[in-house]
Amino acid sequence: MKAAVIGGGAAGFFAALSIRQHHSLAAIELFEKSNKVLAKVKVSGGGRCNVTNATFSASELSKCYPRGGKSLKKVFDQFQAKDTIKWFQERGVHLHTEADGRMFPTTNDSQTIVDCLIRAAADAGIVVRMQTPVKQLNPSPSGWKVNGEVFDCVVVATGGSPTAKGFDWLRALGHRIAEPVPSLFTFNMPGNAITKLMGVVVPRAIARVQGTKLSEEGPILITHWGMSGPGILKLSAWGARELANRDYNFTAQINWIGESNEDRARTALEKAMPDIRKKKLGNACPWDLPRNFWIYLLDRAGCNANQPWMDLGKKDRNRLLNTLLNDAHQVRGKTTFKEEFVTCGGVELSEVNFNTMESRIAPGLNFAGEVLDVDGITGGFNFQAAWSTGFVAGQLKGH
Repeated sequence: MKAAVIGGGAAGFFAALSIRQHHSLAAIELFEKSNKVLAKVKVSGGGRCNVTNATFSASELSKCYPRGGKSLKKVFDQFQAKDTIKWFQERGVHLHTEADGRMFPTTNDSQTIVDCLIRAAADAGIVVRMQTPVKQLNPSPSGWKVNGEVFDCVVVATGGSPTAKGFDWLRALGHRIAEPVPSLFTFNMPGNAITKLMGVVVPRAIARVQGTKLSEEGPILITHWGMSGPGILKLSAWGARELANRDYNFTAQINWIGESNEDRARTALEKAMPDIRKKKLGNACPWDLPRNFWIYLLDRAGCNANQPWMDLGKKDRNRLLNTLLNDAHQVRGKTTFKEEFVTCGGVELSEVNFNTMESRIAPGLNFAGEVLDVDGITGGFNFQAAWSTGFVAGQLKGH
């Protein structure tokens, strides 16, 4: 059997290696259009590579995908996070887990993952064709023609595309494409005074989009252009289509203290009062907030930081709680991570059999990774989808 894999990223490499595992005599060729493979793996996680997430239930894992979660459960039943850990471990790469569940190589260097995959491909006898874009993909009587060369089957793992035009070649094969829009982006807030606090991290916040049901919890990072961090990135993923429809002009409503409602916030304040009543507001914050950010919020609520807590009137207290729980900020645009961009959109999920990753439209054509209308929240979930879909696609169950 002769198999072609199109795309030299995480999903493409894993698909090629899976083909070798399940079809020991297959001739495997991997086509990469650029002069480097695994580019996204190299830059991901700030150069550390967030390989996967310590979520070890297929059903829980599938809940971390704004698009494709239900379909991916069929894939995760065959290969999930614990299998990823084992796969790398068997090849001498150990992972460690951070407090938020993200998993990285113990070297904290993405090159460890890149080297492991390249070495595994070389050991498996996979032919990697660099700078070889696929300009022609057509069905043939005995399988598929890739740039005029005949293969029995093909795995497409070309990743997401920022524009619909990037999927035209798959449309030509009869596949419908969900319109691509960015996922995982930060919020731009031009002219907002909060940006003077860039670098501040608020550890436990809840971010919402006013006028929608969108709401996500997690740390928020103040940047020189607005807001980022896991809380914002998760919100951007779940709201990718809604926020694109709004042309990225909306109001973000932030709960800075992570309390689910005003009653709980009041209770927390009352509990702290005996210890702080004689202290100045600016010197005694009852919640886990950075001091300079607490001073900013007091000013935003119109409270005097030098006033003792016991002198804070009912109106001022209500205004402060409202600022802590319902702080509204205008968003005017977004910023995506250029090298690490994630898109919502791609090959329509209903046209792919997720038990095998084979096309329902074109037999012998298989898909893996972000070329599908699948994307996860931040935390290693997009790579896990790449490993899992690549592994299942590489089984080539139709052959």
